[in-house]
Amino acid sequence: MTMREHKALFGVGISTAVADARQSLRLAAQADRQGLDLFTVSDHPYFAERLDAYSIIGVALGGTTDISGLVSVTNLPTRPAPMLARTVTSLTALTGGRLVLGLGAGGLWDDIARLGAPRLGPAAAVRAFEEAIVLVRALSGGGDPVTFNGEFYQVTELEPAALPAPPIWTGSVGPKSLAVTGRHADGWIPGHAADWLSPRHRDSRPVIDEAAAAAGRDPSDIATVYNLPGRITTDPLRTTRDQDGRWIGGSPAQWVDELTTAVLDHHASGFVHFPVNDAPLDVTLGRWAEEIAPAVREATARAKM
Repeated sequence: MTMREHKALFGVGISTAVADARQSLRLAAQADRQGLDLFTVSDHPYFAERLDAYSIIGVALGGTTDISGLVSVTNLPTRPAPMLARTVTSLTALTGGRLVLGLGAGGLWDDIARLGAPRLGPAAAVRAFEEAIVLVRALSGGGDPVTFNGEFYQVTELEPAALPAPPIWTGSVGPKSLAVTGRHADGWIPGHAADWLSPRHRDSRPVIDEAAAAAGRDPSDIATVYNLPGRITTDPLRTTRDQDGRWIGGSPAQWVDELTTAVLDHHASGFVHFPVNDAPLDVTLGRWAEEIAPAVREATARAKM
């Protein structure tokens, strides 16, 4: 993955609404020009008013030069792992490695079933999720033809793509899925926009770390990247968190202080901003990319010198 070399990554979430298509492409191009590391899109193929996630990723990456794209997260039950492996290695080749593969076990099963995908229970969905990670990696990076006889996926003498699989980040929530992340993934995005001070992170990250260590991996190799909604205000807010402790935003200086602390004290690896301002999206994106992100990068680098 050709990402700019920073200790913390900075990204932006863009809309997949059909009505927002042109604006979303413009925002991805702006994020690229202004030095962000990645843009992300969601994957809900059962909704007609949403764009196909890999279509918008491909078009947006084709119109940019440095930024990476992430489907956060890929709707795995509707995108079988062998074909997903071909999709992501193809995009890797076409973009010079500017892709991150987001994966999840699946949610919204009523909607998934309407697409004709088989409905899986929670335990089965996690087993399929783990098989998918193993198979995507097996079908990447060259080598001998792959025969895989799993519970959910079977391939026979299938030649791997020459290019490696992109980094794999998960949206794991439950303990079994979190353990899969620890065994196999390169990154984790806590669900429900939970941040580093949330009970979700406090209770979940140790499960990942324990599973990683049990698999002989260094837990610190698994990044934690946060989806972070919030306002970027002109003036400081009296409080930057609500009564439940959830981050709500503040002035650029307040963002910088909070995110610098997250990197230095809580080992945050990155942040994907989801604007909730009344300001135009291009203005909010500019403040995130040109005021907040560089200042956090500078502050964290200075602190680690």
